[in-house]
Amino acid sequence: MVPVNYYLIVAAILFTIGVLGVLIRRNAIIIFMSIELMLNAVNLTFVALARHLHSIDGQVFVFFIMTVAAAEVAVGLAIIVSI
Repeated sequence: MVPVNYYLIVAAILFTIGVLGVLIRRNAIIIFMSIELMLNAVNLTFVALARHLHSIDGQVFVFFIMTVAAAEVAVGLAIIVSI
């Protein structure tokens, strides 16, 4: 079994890449992709800690976060396409 620290390190790296993408890039699509990368890093953290703590709460949070992220992508891309 892979230690939870490895998952947290990967999540931190993904989150950092997402933050850098939001801060550095000016393209709206790239910014949305960076925000999604940050959300996926948070999801990875929730799932890793839920598995480590033998709790289902983290997986439930991930389900709701992915639902909100899908709505965000749909609205964001619709706004970008309309411009």
